[in-house]
Amino acid sequence: MRQLLDRAAVSWAAGALGGFATAVALWAAGAWHLTGHLGVSFAPSLTPAWLYSRIVWGGLWGFLFMLPIARGRWWVRGIILSLAPSAVQLLWVFPHETRAGMLGLGLGMATPVVVLAANAVWGLTAAWLLRMLGRA
Repeated sequence: MRQLLDRAAVSWAAGALGGFATAVALWAAGAWHLTGHLGVSFAPSLTPAWLYSRIVWGGLWGFLFMLPIARGRWWVRGIILSLAPSAVQLLWVFPHETRAGMLGLGLGMATPVVVLAANAVWGLTAAWLLRMLGRA
């Protein structure tokens, strides 16, 4: 039981760090007008609410790292697991909760690329931390 709780805590922490990295990356992409140049109308402010939401959800998604999926190369695992939050964002959150349309295309045609890249930051950061801790 202790080993399971240890794995869960470390996975949550890795996901939370990934969420923080994603929040900062998305903020920077908006602040430096990268998303605007891609035709995506998305430029969040770096506020406590923005960070909190990304860190908590990143931690929850971090539990995916407890699954025996793509063990081996840490970066491959991070990319593969990042597809789950991307799919939820593109197929559920955008069309049903934010009314940005399927795949978030109401925000711009490159929105799916931005979402996949942002979640790749999450997955790679979380997988990297787990590797550094010897848990990959």
